[in-house]
Amino acid sequence: MNTNVWLAEIWRAWRASLRRPGFLLLASGVLALGVGCAAAASTLIGQVLLEPLPVPQASRLSVAGAWESDQVNAVSPQQYQHLQSLRGVQSIGLIQDGPKLNIAGDGQPELVPALYADSGLLPTVGLPMWLGRGFSAEEDRPHGPPVVILGHGFWQRRYGGDASVIGRSLKVEGVPRTIIGVLPRGFAALGFDGDVMLPTALPANSANDGTNYMALLRPSEGVAAATVAAEVDTRLHAMYVAMGDDNWKRAHFATQPFSAWQHGDARHALMLFLTSALFVLLIALVNLTNLMLLRALSRSHDAAVRGALGAPMLRLALPALAEGLLVGVVGALAGMLLAMVGLGALRSRMPAEWLPDSQLHFGITTWLLALAVGLVGALAAAALGLWRGRRATAIDELREGGRSGLGQHSGRLGRVLVVAQVALATALLSSAGLFLHTLYDAARTPLGFTSDGILTFELSPVRADYPDAAAVDGLSGRVLERLRAIPGVTAVTSTTNLPADLRSGQFNLGGLHLPGSGTEFNTQYHGVGPDFFALFGIAMREGRAFDRNDIRGGETVAIINRTMAEQRYGGHALGQTIQRGERGDHSGVWSARIVGVVGDTNQYGPLEGQPEVLYVPLAQMTDNAMEIFRSFEPMRFALRGHGDPNAWRDALRKAVAAVAPNQPIANLRTMQGIVRSTTADMRLNLLLVGIFAALALLLAAAGMYAVMAVAVAAREREFGVRSALGAAPSRLTRLVLRSGLWQIALGLVLGVGLALALSGVLRAVLEDIGRSAVDPVALAGVCVLLAIAGLLACLIPALRAGRVHPMRALRGE
Repeated sequence: MNTNVWLAEIWRAWRASLRRPGFLLLASGVLALGVGCAAAASTLIGQVLLEPLPVPQASRLSVAGAWESDQVNAVSPQQYQHLQSLRGVQSIGLIQDGPKLNIAGDGQPELVPALYADSGLLPTVGLPMWLGRGFSAEEDRPHGPPVVILGHGFWQRRYGGDASVIGRSLKVEGVPRTIIGVLPRGFAALGFDGDVMLPTALPANSANDGTNYMALLRPSEGVAAATVAAEVDTRLHAMYVAMGDDNWKRAHFATQPFSAWQHGDARHALMLFLTSALFVLLIALVNLTNLMLLRALSRSHDAAVRGALGAPMLRLALPALAEGLLVGVVGALAGMLLAMVGLGALRSRMPAEWLPDSQLHFGITTWLLALAVGLVGALAAAALGLWRGRRATAIDELREGGRSGLGQHSGRLGRVLVVAQVALATALLSSAGLFLHTLYDAARTPLGFTSDGILTFELSPVRADYPDAAAVDGLSGRVLERLRAIPGVTAVTSTTNLPADLRSGQFNLGGLHLPGSGTEFNTQYHGVGPDFFALFGIAMREGRAFDRNDIRGGETVAIINRTMAEQRYGGHALGQTIQRGERGDHSGVWSARIVGVVGDTNQYGPLEGQPEVLYVPLAQMTDNAMEIFRSFEPMRFALRGHGDPNAWRDALRKAVAAVAPNQPIANLRTMQGIVRSTTADMRLNLLLVGIFAALALLLAAAGMYAVMAVAVAAREREFGVRSALGAAPSRLTRLVLRSGLWQIALGLVLGVGLALALSGVLRAVLEDIGRSAVDPVALAGVCVLLAIAGLLACLIPALRAGRVHPMRALRGE
C-alpha cells in the first residue's frame, strides 16, 4: 500500500472524527484528565525536588549531623567545632535561622528575620557575593568588629539597590554595625530566610551542645560522600566516648545531600501527589482502552466482512490507528492546558517554600513527556482494539454476531478493564478518605482555647534599650497599658508563646526535677502575662491564675497543664514544688510553687500530641531564661474585644509607638488565621488527593457505564429472545445488574488489597501525627461510595435491557 493510500486513509479517518466529534471529545477528554494530573505532578516534582540549586557543583553540597527520621538533624556548636579539619572535606560552614532582630537607620525601624553564619559558610556554598565580602575570621569571634551582611531582597527593598551601601552603618538591636556585603540573589533559594546576616561569633572550645545550627560541607574533589559520612560518624562518636555521654554515643552521624535535606518535609507530600496523579493516569488509560476497544468492537462485524473479502490487515488498521493518533495529540495538548490552569488555581494554597519565586515553569521536557504519554497511550489502546478484532476472531464474529451486533465474547476484555478501574479508584479514594477522616477528627478535637475576636502581633525588645528580663517586663507592662485604651478592646496580654502557632519555636527548659527526686526532665516553658488564661479562655482546672501580685521579688509561682500534672504528680500537683538546678550550680537553684493547673492546648494543631507545659509569670522569668528565649523568639501580644480585630491595627501601631517610638512590630495576625494554619498542610494534601479521587470516581463510573451500555446493546437480540420466551423485564434488569455488580465487587476486593499494599506511601505522611495508614472507616466508606456509583452506572443500561421489545430485537433476523 503506497504512501498516498496511507495518507488518504488517515485523512478520511480524521475527517470522519471531526464531522462527528462526540467520540473524539470523549476519548481525548478522558486522556486529558490523566495527562493533566501527571503533568502537574511531574512539574511540581521537577521544580521542587529536582531543580538544581543555583550554586557551583550543587550535587556536592551536603549537610552533616545526627541521622534522625530519615534525614540529617541540626548540630551543636560543640559538635561543629569537632568537625573542623575533616579528612576529605574542602570546606565547612555553619548557619542558623536566628530570631527576628530590630534594625534602624536609613528608614523606618523594622523587625526583620536574621541569619547567623560563620566565616566558612559563604566559601562552602560557593556563590560570589553580590556586593562586598563575607565575614573574616576576626569578625567571627566573640567581641569581634560589629559587621552585618544584607540579604539581596532586603537590600533592594530598603536601599533601592544602592551599590554605595557598603561601608555604611545599620543599627541592629541598637548597636551600629558596618555593612560589609550583600548576599547573592541565589542565596535565598537555599531556603534560609534572612534579611540580615550576623557572625555566629562562637567561643573557642564551646561546650554548647544545643542542636540549633546547620553544618554545610563540601567534599574535596574525588572524595566519595560515603567516605566523608564515615569520617563524620567516627569523629563525633569519638568525642562523646571521651566525654562519657551515653545518650549521644548511641546516635548515628552522617551526611546528606543538601538538596535532599532542603525538601525533606515536602518530599512526602509531593510523592503522595505524584502517586495519586499516576493512579488517575492509569485509570484514564484503562478507560481510554475501554473506549477504544468498544469503538473497535462496534465495527468489528464490518471489519470481519471486509477482511473476508480480501482487504489487507494494514488497510483495516489504519483508520483506528489514525483516530488513536488524533486522540493522543488532542488529549495531550488539552491535558497540558488543564495542568497549567489547575496549578495556577492551586498556587496560592501551596507552601511558599515549594515555589519561592512564585513561578510555574512548564519546560519542553514536560511538553514532550505529555505528548509521548498521550500518543503511546492512545495508540496502544487503538492497537489493543485491533488485536481484539484480529482476523483470528473474525470468523467468530461472523458466526456469532450476524447482523445482530457484537459477538458474545466481545465484552470480556471490557469487563476486565472495568474491574481494573474500580480497583485503582478504590486505592486512590481510600487515601482521600483517610485524609478526610483525619481532618474530621481534627475539627472535632477541642483546641483547649478560644480564638474568636483576637488580634496578635510580635515585638522583640531592642537589646540595647531593654537588656534584661526586668526591662522587658517593664516595656511589656507599658505597652499593655496603652493597648487597653484602644476602643473596643476588652482584654490584653503578653506571652512568649501563643496557645497555637506553627511559626512559634518550642522553648524547652531542661534540668527540672521534683523535690527529693534525682530524675531530671525537660518541658515546654512559657512565660505569660496575668490575663493570659482569661483572654484565651483556657480552663482553670485547679487553683488560681497569675495576678499582678506575682512579681519579681515575690513568691516564685508556676502553673502547669493537665498532662504535666498527671504525668509528674499523679494528678495532685496543686501546692507542690518544682525545681531546677542544684546547690553549687553556677545558675543557682530555681524553685516554684504550683498554684494552678490548666487544661491542655494544642500549640501545633489538633493533630499533634499533648506536651507538658510549665507556665511562669513573665514578671518572674529569670535573666538567664529570658536571654535564652530572646536568642530564638520575639515576644507575642494579644488583644481581645468586640468587632473585627483587624480594625485595631492602626490604633495598635500608634499605641506601641507612643511607648517606644523606635520599637517596630511585626506579624499582625488574627488568632483564627493562626489556628487555620495549623492544619494547612493536611488540608492541602486532602485537596490534592481529593481532586484526584473525584476524577478517579468520575472516570471509573463513566467506564462502567460505557461497558454496560455497549454490553446491553450487544445482547439486545438475546434479551429479545428471553422476553419472547416469557422472561419478565425485572428479571432481565436483575441479570444485567448482577453481571455489573460482580465486576464492581471483584474490583473492590482487589482495590482494598492494593490500598493496603500501598499504605506505606501514606505512612510517611501520617506518622508524625500518630495516625495509622490503614483506616477501616475510610475503606468501608470508599467501598460503599464506589458500590453506589457502580450501581448507578449499571442501572440505566439494566433498565434499558428490561425494556427491549421482542419484535424489534428479532426483526433483524
